[in-house]
Amino acid sequence: MNRYERTPQPAGEAEVEYLDGEYRVRKPGAYVRCAVTGEPIPLEDLRYWNVDLQEPYSGPHAKLMKLGLKKPD
Repeated sequence: MNRYERTPQPAGEAEVEYLDGEYRVRKPGAYVRCAVTGEPIPLEDLRYWNVDLQEPYSGPHAKLMKLGLKKPD
């Protein structure tokens, strides 16, 4: 299989274990929900998470809001 061929992903929400620098998919799915905004994050776009809290974030803004360093827009 080349990098342009993809195996079909289930359309539902994935269950993910967040590790240092990577994550492990425990239940296949297409997305996870941001712990701050609630918006779906496609797994291929997931870049921000908290290992201790086991929470995903949609981007750096959401992560800073969770830490209390930034106010919602």
